[in-house]
Amino acid sequence: MNTPPFSTELHNRRPLAFWLLICCALIFAMVVLGGVTRLTGSGLSMVKWEPLIGIIPPLTHEEWEHTFQLYQQFPEYQLKNSHFTLEEFKSIFWVEYAHRVLGRLIGLVFFLPLVYFALRGQIDKLLTKKLLVAFLLGGLQGLMGWYMVKSGLVDQPHVSQYRLTAHLGLALLIYGYLFWIALDLLRPTSSPQMMKKSLRRVRNFSFIVTCFIFVTALAGGFVAGLKAGYAYNTFPLMDGRFFPEGLFALSPWWRNLFEDITTVQFDHRLLATVVFGMVVTLWWVGRTETLSYRTRWAFHWLLVIMLIQVTLGIATLLLFVPIWLAAFHQGGAVALLTVALWVNHELVTNSH
Repeated sequence: MNTPPFSTELHNRRPLAFWLLICCALIFAMVVLGGVTRLTGSGLSMVKWEPLIGIIPPLTHEEWEHTFQLYQQFPEYQLKNSHFTLEEFKSIFWVEYAHRVLGRLIGLVFFLPLVYFALRGQIDKLLTKKLLVAFLLGGLQGLMGWYMVKSGLVDQPHVSQYRLTAHLGLALLIYGYLFWIALDLLRPTSSPQMMKKSLRRVRNFSFIVTCFIFVTALAGGFVAGLKAGYAYNTFPLMDGRFFPEGLFALSPWWRNLFEDITTVQFDHRLLATVVFGMVVTLWWVGRTETLSYRTRWAFHWLLVIMLIQVTLGIATLLLFVPIWLAAFHQGGAVALLTVALWVNHELVTNSH
């Protein structure tokens, strides 16, 4: 039986776009839950990686005792949580379990509709290549997650901040990649040569702003990895100074960017401040251009989400990183990246 040819009609693209947006929503939730996992110290509670059969949690008291005994063989229990009862262990186990189950759910929500749409002939060759790249990146993300966890199962009960940030960065990359494909399916981009010169400059600046948002989120990963948010809980100064003592104390100098608590928090603050200024500038410059109604609203939402994110970041710091507020702050980073990508896409599809 012949399969119907791929159609470029909007009604045939919308199901594909909505499917990918659902995947994005799940990844969004995964990033936030990953932050909660880190904040609650739950990430090392599951010491085995069973990607296929690990979906079934302990069900009986004997199974829970066995799982707890496995946990007791590793540094986190021996050096940090030796006082834990079985019930306390369960409280961190369920958080990490939810995180891993959500990861498997994302894989299924992506793969099964992919097969369905492919069999119906709704995916052309170019889109097939893009989706296969996303599928491979998703598999790599699963491996990266376990590689991250393994760093805390060796000598010290601390996950490497390098691996944690790589795990976060890859999640954001996959999220942004799928979100952009979904936007393309809903509103195909036009050739940059068709844009007037001033609008191309705005688009280029918007791309730079988006890159800075991504880098600032990665800097936040290092803050989380080193628990640097629990130090210098004042704003705008750090210990009464703009440049706190101990800044760039390690040698060679580059280690400070990733390993020194003082420098890591300072970098995140500085990047966030720069991004705030860039977003305000982008919004102001956008007001001088002739933009479509949808594009103008994208600019407004970028400014609003930026203001909310800055408020969340400052409040998280001043209140000594309460879990619920820090989770909102991490979600705010993804929301800000989302709207920045939307702005970028609107600028290349803008119609007057």
